[in-house]
Amino acid sequence: MSTSEDVIIRREGRAGRLTMNRPKALNALTTPMVGMITRALEAWRHDPAIELVVLDGAGERALCAGGDVLTLYNSRAAGSAVAREFWSTEYRLNAMIGRYPKPFVALMDGIVMGGGIGLSGHASHRIVTERSMLAMPETGIGLIPDVGGTWLLGHSPGETGIYLGLTGARMTGADAIFARFADTFVSSNRREDLVAALGDATSATVDQIIAAFAGAPPASELGDLAGKLDRDFAGATVEGILASLERNGSPWAAKTRADLVTKSPKALKATLAAIRQARTLPSLEAALDVEYRLCTRLFEDGEFPEGVRALLVDKDKAPKWQPASLAEVGDAEVARLLSPLPAEQELGLGRT
Repeated sequence: MSTSEDVIIRREGRAGRLTMNRPKALNALTTPMVGMITRALEAWRHDPAIELVVLDGAGERALCAGGDVLTLYNSRAAGSAVAREFWSTEYRLNAMIGRYPKPFVALMDGIVMGGGIGLSGHASHRIVTERSMLAMPETGIGLIPDVGGTWLLGHSPGETGIYLGLTGARMTGADAIFARFADTFVSSNRREDLVAALGDATSATVDQIIAAFAGAPPASELGDLAGKLDRDFAGATVEGILASLERNGSPWAAKTRADLVTKSPKALKATLAAIRQARTLPSLEAALDVEYRLCTRLFEDGEFPEGVRALLVDKDKAPKWQPASLAEVGDAEVARLLSPLPAEQELGLGRT
């Protein structure tokens, strides 16, 4: 359940402030919260008193750990209407952030996953700290990296995005900068001072102020893996990627392969296709249109509800994926998942 206090919306100096305020739920995002943020951004767009927007999360654990997937799971008996409403409003907000006409500063401190990536990963100024932990773990619950995740992953260097999207591997702040999910590293103990300084910023001085607080990020372990990722995740198919990992023979490759085979076969194949396709698309909006089709179908097929059941409801961690094997997910099924919905059901962001 959401209340008006779940997002603290106010003006501080020249900054429009958005603070995710469900710390006990790791600031998980709900449909009403999406509406609150959207309305605030629409009001601030043409407000001359607002020079920039600053997004952060209450507490020290998370900016936003993702969407409220349990609410979607509990709505399944009524069909996909609730899920479609959530994704359509959320994706429109993601696109708005991506094209917002004023500087949008996202403080990606703590856990930032799923829907949290959608709120911050498309911002004009993306700041991480030593406490940042980013991930797109959707294949583990029968879904694909959405909220524009395929767009971000498709534009990560080399095959890094394929690796992150298929495995759901966690990124440190330094890793996020390497993967092009973030721009700047600021120590967490300087976060509040930075926010205070941004209250006095103008759109022309935001870069200068952030630079004054920025530090050199630690070494990126993900960057150190880049050569392995470019070799083992370049396969045309998920089966080819698994075979390459098996040939690799290293402990890292064995662990990565063992992790991959626990994910939804349908979600893995859809994710690989969607990230590769996103590299060819003209815009974030076009990628969001594809993600909407995929998420709708994975919800209606039962794959996403089954993943949520196994991980968060019954917590048996034994999902019964349908189909159960990669071999049973043929090219025709992937094409079906990616194909347009009936015209009146399409999200249609790429047309505007």
